[in-house]
Amino acid sequence: MEIFTKQLTSIDIQRGLVLPRCSLERLESFHGTIELSTIFESAAGNRLVDPVTIHCSTSAGNLVFKTGWYALARDAGLRSGDTVTFYQEINGEARYKFKLRNGGSS
Repeated sequence: MEIFTKQLTSIDIQRGLVLPRCSLERLESFHGTIELSTIFESAAGNRLVDPVTIHCSTSAGNLVFKTGWYALARDAGLRSGDTVTFYQEINGEARYKFKLRNGGSS
């Protein structure tokens, strides 16, 4: 189930991924600080990094992915303009998955 899609900004990469307000209803259970076991894949389905645990916290009324997100963004080579889609997916390794589409990709 898709939770949100977001085109990344430099702030998302440097300070933490601020989750889109339009997806807050689907993210109600994320309020407070929780840990999410997450897989990161390219648009073609190739795994980019090992599963990571991302901490989601509430900051200034926004939900933000912080700890874990920084390493994931660095290791996957994320840049401003890239698009990520965040899914809930039940499988043996993780409950959540990001898919990446590079800024220049269609």
